[in-house]
Amino acid sequence: MLKVERISVMNMENAIRGARNPLNSWARMDSYYDEDGNFVLGENDISLATRLAKAGSDHRKYLRQIIVSMDITAPLYWWKEFDTYKVGTVANSTSTMHKIQAKEFTRADFSCEKLTGKSLEVMDSVISCLEEERLKFIETKDKANWINMIQLLPSSYNQLRTVTLNYEVLINIYYARKTHKLTEWHTLCEAIESLPYADKLILVKEK
Repeated sequence: MLKVERISVMNMENAIRGARNPLNSWARMDSYYDEDGNFVLGENDISLATRLAKAGSDHRKYLRQIIVSMDITAPLYWWKEFDTYKVGTVANSTSTMHKIQAKEFTRADFSCEKLTGKSLEVMDSVISCLEEERLKFIETKDKANWINMIQLLPSSYNQLRTVTLNYEVLINIYYARKTHKLTEWHTLCEAIESLPYADKLILVKEK
């Protein structure tokens, strides 16, 4: 399971203006803000932006200045793979260290929707054990119960992170992960496809 929420795209105007710096072509800028305050690329700007995006990473440095923020809820096993992307990303996560005891453990806290048979029974047993340790910790504040929760916690546990990236990083993620065997990556790639001008600026292949 992966959920993407609260997507914000920022700094596109400044990024496009910067893309025109090498040729001093600012007079050709024709983008504008619509009545809802959304930044709309004009024909001149989208033509330049698309050409640069297709020309490769050396020419599309402006994409690193288009910032995207999103809330992603995903299992720890997925976050382990996401952490490969260190350059151009920042993330603040909910804390398993400090808040693991804050709420009841239920199936909804885990990405276990594809488990069947014995595996699902084992998962339910683990969840039950975690909940027992949580209640004991709340009652006694015994660190041993807290350690039991931390060390027993499955990698399918869902964690929320607020992530900041840019369009260049999203190009790398999209083409590296769009056919990945983990369906969580497919969900993120669908979110990437929905971003403003993604078809022109992100879903491109280098010449």
